[in-house]
Amino acid sequence: MREEMKTRVEAPIDGFRLPRYQEVPDVGLYLEQVTGYISNLLSPLVSISITGSMISNYVKKDLISNPIKKRYNRDQIVALICIAVAKTVLSLEDIQVLLSMQRRLGDNQTAYNFFCQELEASLYDVFGLGPAPAALPVDVQDEQLLVRKTVVAVAHKLYLDTYLRVLAEMECI
Repeated sequence: MREEMKTRVEAPIDGFRLPRYQEVPDVGLYLEQVTGYISNLLSPLVSISITGSMISNYVKKDLISNPIKKRYNRDQIVALICIAVAKTVLSLEDIQVLLSMQRRLGDNQTAYNFFCQELEASLYDVFGLGPAPAALPVDVQDEQLLVRKTVVAVAHKLYLDTYLRVLAEMECI
């Protein structure tokens, strides 16, 4: 039973990969398209979701800029991916602080790609899937360290959520 449990807990995460900045669409997606795109990307992370009303709320709270002609660009989409993941362990106010720190630090592409790499490595580590898909830098700036600590917390929460869900399903068998 223990081996079956381990396999079922690892299964949704095995092979998980977020698209890198250049792979995210930049054609201008409508709200419904954005929610579908992000929901599909994050579907292996069972307890993470995003809705149109959540996105509208993030715009109102200035976490992301207003869409142009009701279309969201690449920078807004990658910010929404980060928000959807981080909101599992942080308040919106704390996420706003992290996003503003990242914006001061450098370009969106570098910050988002670092986020992806860190999240994937944390998931592989926490779920016991072996070595991380990419070597992570050891010497990072304080802002990057905060991102790292955030995704480690997310990975641990996802593991607990997944384990408890699988355990509940197995108890029903």
